Amino acid sequence: MNFQQLRIVRETVRQGFNLTEVANALYTSQSGVSKHLKDLEEELGIELFHRKGKRLLGLTEPGRELLSVVERMLLDAHNIRQLADEFSKRDQGRLVVATTHTQARYVLPPVVARFKAAYPRVQLVLHQASPAEIVQQLLSGEADIGIATESLDGVSGLISFPYYSWQHTVIVPEGHSLADDPALSLPALARFPVVTYHEGFTGRTRIDEAFAAAGLHPDVVMTALDADVIKTYVELGLGVGIIAAMAFSPARDKGLVALDAMHLFAPNTTRLAVRNGHYLRGFAYRFIELCAPALEEEIIRGEVRKAVGE
Repeated sequence: MNFQQLRIVRETVRQGFNLTEVANALYTSQSGVSKHLKDLEEELGIELFHRKGKRLLGLTEPGRELLSVVERMLLDAHNIRQLADEFSKRDQGRLVVATTHTQARYVLPPVVARFKAAYPRVQLVLHQASPAEIVQQLLSGEADIGIATESLDGVSGLISFPYYSWQHTVIVPEGHSLADDPALSLPALARFPVVTYHEGFTGRTRIDEAFAAAGLHPDVVMTALDADVIKTYVELGLGVGIIAAMAFSPARDKGLVALDAMHLFAPNTTRLAVRNGHYLRGFAYRFIELCAPALEEEIIRGEVRKAVGE
């Protein structure tokens, strides 16, 4: 048994049992992948995969049991390398942060600037992804830190912390009739076409819940993944926009007016998450502290210890 065999088992599941994709992902040959799997099965004396001819269809019961052990072993091996680097290369390495467009564009720039000034030799990688993709990147070990408003709370295998709270705001072109409304209301908003976030992104659930609670069914004529696209189409007169308040800047977004909507939509909480058991380098803890000073290293380590105890 060797680590290459274990990596192939894990990657086979990740790639939906497509051995061509497994070989591509691991930069090896399909015949080599097949041989490693057969060798492992022969060594263990059990079948790990259901087969139809040469095709793999899924994991057998012992295969499913083995997969959980393989995941732990590969995570531990990764942690050993991280631990060694922590003491031999304290100020260099690679940090992968998976986050959404909104966070990367409007919240993280000052954090990134301060982090790079403190750790110029650390390669910082920002993966922009959907909240669901961020969860998968954390669980698979592709990302060290995840930041998003949706999906990170209550996920088995992840530990998440509140980062900051924020509100939605309504945007309209200059001269729009709603700009003169002294008391913006949901019924007033529902009289116009709405341009806002795609479902599952940037607090869209809070928007839908507010309209539903008021018994209203707004005409959502267009959805987008980021505020820049929403603002573009509001400028074109497609409808009124509902975006994250931090995505609006009077200096930058000339021609648009932001209307206070704090009384219309419930606040949102963006969360920061790490994988339980994933070894974080010292500079990863520093990045988290730059995001949220209250999240000191000992607090995060304490939550990890509690999770392990559970």
